[in-house]
Amino acid sequence: MSVQPPLDLQSAISKLIDVALAEDIGPGDVTSSSVIPANLRFSGVMEAREPMIAAGLPFAVEIFHRVVPEASFTPKVNDGDTVAAGATLAELEGPAQGLLTAERTALNLLQHLSGIATLTRRYVDAIAGTGAVLLDTRKTIPGLRQAAKYATRMGGAQNHRMGLYDGVLIKDNHIAVCGSLAEAVRRAKIAAPGKVEVECDTLDQVEQAVRAEADIILLDNMSPEILRRAVKLIDRRAKTEASGGVTLETIRAIAESGVDFISVGRLTQSAAAVDIGLDWKACR
Repeated sequence: MSVQPPLDLQSAISKLIDVALAEDIGPGDVTSSSVIPANLRFSGVMEAREPMIAAGLPFAVEIFHRVVPEASFTPKVNDGDTVAAGATLAELEGPAQGLLTAERTALNLLQHLSGIATLTRRYVDAIAGTGAVLLDTRKTIPGLRQAAKYATRMGGAQNHRMGLYDGVLIKDNHIAVCGSLAEAVRRAKIAAPGKVEVECDTLDQVEQAVRAEADIILLDNMSPEILRRAVKLIDRRAKTEASGGVTLETIRAIAESGVDFISVGRLTQSAAAVDIGLDWKACR
């Protein structure tokens, strides 16, 4: 079985920026070119307007430099840093037309990625000391997966599969088509490289997965009590992952069941963007 390797992060982000700038600028920024003198220079600061975990600053740098190569964009924090409200994230200086043209695209990406990192850190903090590891999922906005999963890492999570190409996860429909959980695992172990993970909804399926020698057992939508029973049943013969409907209110109890991993789709599916402003300080 042949699979394509995952895209390099920088290559993926560069392609994302190509699309984002083309979408916003099109044939040109008619407002900035109409009202801003070509020789006018601006300086300003990018500021956090609420507490956050920073993520995406290197990509904002590339956006500004792509539009106006001679601009100066100096980050004042690092991705992954905890940032207080009012803190300066970066300082900018350069031709006003270009900086204004790049402003929205840079802010959109930075606000979105920092929002993902900020929510991720809240989940990571909620399970601190339990030994459970937080994972993201494939529930991402199309085209933004590499960036979104980068942001979860900045928040302290680990990446699950980047895509269908880099890991086997047998779910209910795979089992239905194959005829049984055991048969699905058997086929995967023959044909696919790496570890085989299988989703289980019941303790009966968990027993089947253990007998089939699955490497990882995903315990889907189980209560903490059922999770504890599943972990005991598996008895370290496979790694365990809890998933399904996990919230900030429930994740601690899930982690205390003894599972190895907890995957949370809402990290990338529904994290709110944080508030970041770009304020112009001087022009000349």
